[in-house]
Amino acid sequence: MPYMLLIHEPIGQRATRSEAQGKAVYGRMVDFAEDLKQRGLLVTTASLMSQDSASRITTGAGRAQVLDGPFAEAKEMVGGFFLLKCDTREQALAIAAQCPAAEWATVEVRETGPCYS
Repeated sequence: MPYMLLIHEPIGQRATRSEAQGKAVYGRMVDFAEDLKQRGLLVTTASLMSQDSASRITTGAGRAQVLDGPFAEAKEMVGGFFLLKCDTREQALAIAAQCPAAEWATVEVRETGPCYS
């Protein structure tokens, strides 16, 4: 079953690290992804840039409205994700507990599937 690990990190927490600390944290995440890949569990992963450069789009009355970030009401941002192939929810939860990001962020575990149920 496919499961997604969404990394929810506090806004601005990346800015609290030095460049060396940021590279060390990123290296731990790369190593974590490589281990998942070697175990045949990783479908794909990506790190996301800050929401400062993000845009949100809504449509209404046949027009698209674009709102560029940063978004003042946000307390967290999705900093990245891992899409996994797991046999069970318990396996996905165990992997999430091993994710280095769980030390400084929240790792949300969600099964993928149709949105009509």
